[in-house]
Amino acid sequence: MKAVITEKPSVAREIALLLGATNKENGFFTGNGYIVTWALGHLVGLGLPEDYGFSGFQKDVLPILPKPFLLKVRKVKNEKGYVTDTGAAKQLKIIAQVIKSCESIIVATDAGREGELIFRYIYQYLQCKKPFERLWISSLTEKAIKQGFDNLKPGSDFDGLYLAARARSRADWLVGINASQALSISAGNSIYTLGRVQTPTLALICKRYLENKSFTIQTYWQLQLSHQKEFINFISLSKNKWDDKKQADAIFKSIQRSKTANVTSVESKTITEHPPLLFDLTGLQKEANKKLNFSAEETLSIVQSLYEKRFISYPRTGSKYIPEDLWDEISNLVRALENKPSCKEAFARIKWGRLNKRIVNDLKVTDHHGLLITEKIPSVLPAKENSIYDMIALRLLEAVSEASIKEITDITLNVLHYDFSLKGSKVMQAGWRAIKGSFFDEDSEHIQELPELKVGDEVKIKEAVVLEKKTKPPVLYTEAGLLSAMETAGKEIESEYARKALQNIGIGTPATRAGIIEILFSRKYIQRQKKSLIPTEKGLQVYNLVKDKKIADVAMTGEWELALEKIEHNQIDFDVFQKEIEAYATSITAELLNASIATENLPALICPKCRNNQLLIKDILVKCPDDNCKWIQFRNVCGIHLSIADIEKLVNEKRTSLIKGMKSKSGKKFNAYIAIAGDGKTVFEFETTK
Repeated sequence: MKAVITEKPSVAREIALLLGATNKENGFFTGNGYIVTWALGHLVGLGLPEDYGFSGFQKDVLPILPKPFLLKVRKVKNEKGYVTDTGAAKQLKIIAQVIKSCESIIVATDAGREGELIFRYIYQYLQCKKPFERLWISSLTEKAIKQGFDNLKPGSDFDGLYLAARARSRADWLVGINASQALSISAGNSIYTLGRVQTPTLALICKRYLENKSFTIQTYWQLQLSHQKEFINFISLSKNKWDDKKQADAIFKSIQRSKTANVTSVESKTITEHPPLLFDLTGLQKEANKKLNFSAEETLSIVQSLYEKRFISYPRTGSKYIPEDLWDEISNLVRALENKPSCKEAFARIKWGRLNKRIVNDLKVTDHHGLLITEKIPSVLPAKENSIYDMIALRLLEAVSEASIKEITDITLNVLHYDFSLKGSKVMQAGWRAIKGSFFDEDSEHIQELPELKVGDEVKIKEAVVLEKKTKPPVLYTEAGLLSAMETAGKEIESEYARKALQNIGIGTPATRAGIIEILFSRKYIQRQKKSLIPTEKGLQVYNLVKDKKIADVAMTGEWELALEKIEHNQIDFDVFQKEIEAYATSITAELLNASIATENLPALICPKCRNNQLLIKDILVKCPDDNCKWIQFRNVCGIHLSIADIEKLVNEKRTSLIKGMKSKSGKKFNAYIAIAGDGKTVFEFETTK
């Protein structure tokens, strides 16, 4: 008998059906010489400090450097602390029984770093010595699974991948546990968490937010002229920008008296735009955030569902290319979209016989190729899944289309020695842009239809206006913008050598970036302001403390990501990397233990119930210190984190300002005031309340 271990029950069902293991037992399937069982994500992980005998936060035991690291069954948090997850323990026991009854194992967890770690930690925890092979597939279609089982790889081929995963796991533990405990000890009255990737990501958000808020907006003026020639209306804009409105108005009056402008230059150039490559996970998350306002985590959840339903290839990919041996299948995938209603029109624009091979590059395919659909085309999907599926499908059609060719014309007009510019475009070959019928990017400069113009022509001025404009601050990050910043973090590094070394590394990986952003939300370090991500007071406190320290440096995190890649490919030694991480954890712990978070700006508020004691203001709650009074107000109310200003207004004026965007248990948004009733309890008051 052979044991097959997958990452999730849904994948186990698909594989079991294909293998003929159709007898369902409690926690596994059997039949045809196979027993197929599953993990439930990370069943086993690194032990917590209490597993090493360190309870609570103790300054004198930091840094904690486990030797050896302990593996423990997954734990969950309840009101008493962390306890063993009973579901994880039960499934682990089933896996142990399955392995015991088999001669060998086939590893069918997700084909990536985390999937490898899930199995290896289980294997080590159970002290298993049985041989294992690896199923390495990029989709869950019947064809892909069969090919995978026909080409099982030796488990030892993935030792480098496992070592990289283990190094990442231990590095996150060493930095996260020690830095978080050290900072919380220094803060005194609150729990703070820091992390190898989450802290540089928080730093990106805070830095941009502060740049935006400190930006001095300046007003300037430009002149705009309206023209008409050959029944075509178009506009031109002054190249000059005036800081003085009186000067702009004086020039405007002079130009008003002029009836014509002269064409002084006409420059045309042909621009070839190559089709976009396939989506990798980060690229898809950015596009879904821009076009559909989906969070990165939501998009990841949707593509995981589409993958498990066998509609798309493995989603947690960092590549936008496919290998040469997959090219022959592309035409079949394209043809499969002919009968998908949302893709029919785009499919009709494909130029058969001239499919573009730009996506083929064996050297740029990592563990998995770019995101592709499979030959299984969905007939009906939930609306959000359908939107994401169409994004992936249409990107495939764009990727295999011809280049788009345009002629861009820049023209300069002159009026009374002042230059005015205008830009026009003519599509010479629609190419890939015909797939969606969009010929210009949203952020393209103002491009308009122009008549034929040549140097020396006179153009009539129909109207002149003075435009008041303002300089714009650096834009706040959306999730799409933050994902781009995480992906290209290496570009910010001053050292040219380091910048080249970290090219295309960034911070985090495509598979983990969404999770990092969600951690920042759960820690109450960031919040949403419409589409933008902004730091909370707590997030800014942490940033101000660590902004000059290495833990907030994207370069350091990028270097670690590069080191993990080298460990995977056996280019550097795992033990050397761990010693460097231990040295760093020791250094940052000492730095943070000597730091302190400023609390002098917190207002002195008297308890609204007993009126005798000053309230304790913490990041998650505000409470009276008197155990007999017991007045308490949690700061997270229906998904909204109450600011210090909100708390101050509530206590002093008995009611907050109108708080918008709170969510009920059913998920419905509402606006309300939070007010203190006569008995000291807080209640909602609505705008319609009399």
